[in-house]
Amino acid sequence: MPAPLGEARLYSLFDSGANLSCINPDFLDKLELPVKLGRKRNVYTASEGHFIEISERVSLDFYLEDVLLSDEFLVVPGLSEEAVIGAATMQKWRIKLDFEHDTVHVDPKVAKLQLKKQKSIPQVAI
Repeated sequence: MPAPLGEARLYSLFDSGANLSCINPDFLDKLELPVKLGRKRNVYTASEGHFIEISERVSLDFYLEDVLLSDEFLVVPGLSEEAVIGAATMQKWRIKLDFEHDTVHVDPKVAKLQLKKQKSIPQVAI
């Protein structure tokens, strides 16, 4: 598996109405090479009868509250955001949206578990 290309700070929308996480293809050249999907998907938009054809995905690591998380993102041409974190990713990592304070949090139990895993993985300088 090829190494990641690099890192970038993306402004991400946490969207509980979107099932899957997505990324705008304009930012992939800084992050990771996309992989072709086995089958193309047609994802319908808010415009009646309009859909976008999705043919690629990418696996990405990302940080939230200094906790390393990862998931698969669909590459969506013309995506209005840099990235969208969908409900499946939020559920997987127990990410909570605090609408009262306009903040996003990782469940403390998940954060503690991830931090333990990171400490136990030996670091190798290359």
